[in-house]
Amino acid sequence: MTSIWKRAAVARIAVTPQQQLPIVGPCSRTVPGFDLWDFWPLQQPDGQVAMIDGGELWFSLSAPAEGAPVLRHGRARLRLLRRAGGNWHDLGNALPDGLSPGSREWSGSAILDPRQGYVNLYFTAAGRRGEAQPTYRQRIFETRGLLAPNGRITGWSLPDEAVVADGGDYVVTDQADGMIGTIKAFRDPSWFRDPADGSEYLLFSASLAQSVSAFNGAVGIAGRTAGAWCLRPPLIHADDLNNELERPHIVVRDGCYYLFWSTQASVFAPDLVAPTGLYGMVSDTLRGNYRPLNGSGLVAANPGATPSQAYSWLVLPNLKVSSFVDQIAPGRAGFGGCFAPEFQLRLKGDRSWIV
Repeated sequence: MTSIWKRAAVARIAVTPQQQLPIVGPCSRTVPGFDLWDFWPLQQPDGQVAMIDGGELWFSLSAPAEGAPVLRHGRARLRLLRRAGGNWHDLGNALPDGLSPGSREWSGSAILDPRQGYVNLYFTAAGRRGEAQPTYRQRIFETRGLLAPNGRITGWSLPDEAVVADGGDYVVTDQADGMIGTIKAFRDPSWFRDPADGSEYLLFSASLAQSVSAFNGAVGIAGRTAGAWCLRPPLIHADDLNNELERPHIVVRDGCYYLFWSTQASVFAPDLVAPTGLYGMVSDTLRGNYRPLNGSGLVAANPGATPSQAYSWLVLPNLKVSSFVDQIAPGRAGFGGCFAPEFQLRLKGDRSWIV
């Protein structure tokens, strides 16, 4: 069963105080000299943030803080950080040089195997290793590393391609070029274990193959069967509505499955007006039927005065929400490139609000 995020829902969007994020100011760089974005923590299999020697391990995308901020996507690397006592400590690139099959590394998720001390990392390999100009090929890989007592991860296995776009349900992303916001998606793997039966799944940002619209974003899903990942039909799609449902993930709360994603105002169909923000739908089971939260799908919106101030929201099981500071003013000087202030979400049935 594939649920649909419909135009009628988006038409209901009216940002309320319970959905309005406060304005954030300039932030100091988490790692001097680098832009950081798309943060995610090392998690336990139940989704809780793993505590390692009194601190947390976080991954992010990183690139030198040089030139126009949009250029960072063409040189992104996964970075590993430790957060303890409210302070960040840089642990450098998460993966060794040359390990990734792509020319750069995009977002994913990381799960701790607490019994064996391994970290299972799922990430997006963008482009092709060694290419002269960045292309927009996107593939989803998994690799495994050994967690050391000091929080570093070593001995990463050769990345294995977890799932492959089939051209049936999901567009095969192999674009040579494209503008940010218009490229098709097969990226952002998010590992999830269904508490109902213990089955493992990967959610990912996708594009609907059987579509004639330029705005055909979807949330894809694969299930692990006998040790192998198998594609399944999308959980939801936004055909003829929105091009990118990015970094999808699920939080189970009070028996409800809350499916969240991030999207930009600029990737809605031209005749629709909606803010950049965190969106979501809810269902009584993993497969659906999913219903838009708050009747529209909007969970949290950037302020009208700074409509691009934050992005890439991640809701954790304790309903704390992380993101990064994006563009708070024009140009390089107005780009944050750092961890944004967290906020607390409340959920009850089909409703959500910012505390």
